[in-house]
Amino acid sequence: MSFFWRLGSWSSIMWLESSSYFQQRADRYLKWAAWLLVPLYLVGVAALYAAFIHAPTERTMGEVQRIFYFHVGAAWTAFLAFFVVFVAGIAYLWRRNLFWDELGAASAEVGVVFTTIVLTTGPIWARPIWNTWWPWGDPRVTTTLVLWLIYVAYFALRSSLPAGEKRARLAAVFGIIGFIDVPIVFLSVRWWRTIHPVVITRSEVRLEPEMVQALLIAVAAFTILYFTLLLTRTAMRLQDAASEEIMQAVRERSD
Repeated sequence: MSFFWRLGSWSSIMWLESSSYFQQRADRYLKWAAWLLVPLYLVGVAALYAAFIHAPTERTMGEVQRIFYFHVGAAWTAFLAFFVVFVAGIAYLWRRNLFWDELGAASAEVGVVFTTIVLTTGPIWARPIWNTWWPWGDPRVTTTLVLWLIYVAYFALRSSLPAGEKRARLAAVFGIIGFIDVPIVFLSVRWWRTIHPVVITRSEVRLEPEMVQALLIAVAAFTILYFTLLLTRTAMRLQDAASEEIMQAVRERSD
């Protein structure tokens, strides 16, 4: 308690209690992320085995089709990440707790990474199959690129504003609105004419059973990877927030 009193004000005490709360959460999330490393390794190895050995070679596309498992796994994880941004934005506007802002920003960072993987693996797969690296005008490709740009703009917005309630509020609103593009990306192959095949319908999955198994394992691996990265990045952001609040308390005391 003597340390608190030396800072000299109740506002300083509140800053330090908040920073301690952030640091405790950061430590907890880092432990959880460490616990996920073993299942991540096991499921990751299983995903590689399933994609390259267990799953049969696709009759028409050949070996390049094996990118499909990682392409779809990354796409699913990107959707999940942006859904967390959406939920975190709503939670922040409701509770005004800085934790939700940091969680949303961390999830958006991970989501942008996985969307980049989608936009990278797609052309690698498309070139030998469709004879083009980038099929301009394809609805699925275009809406995915728009999704990536939306969340790049999300970070541009955050970097253009000082830390605080205003930045968190605007970022929350932007993240909520940006999520609208996720169902558009998913449904684009059903709404518009596209060269992307519809593999999963309401009535069937147009894949061999071994391919379905490989896809599910790949999705599981990417999901565990997402939560590992989310916990780690959220912890890092909370540690930064804790450090900033301590420095703010010191500056207020010195003034």
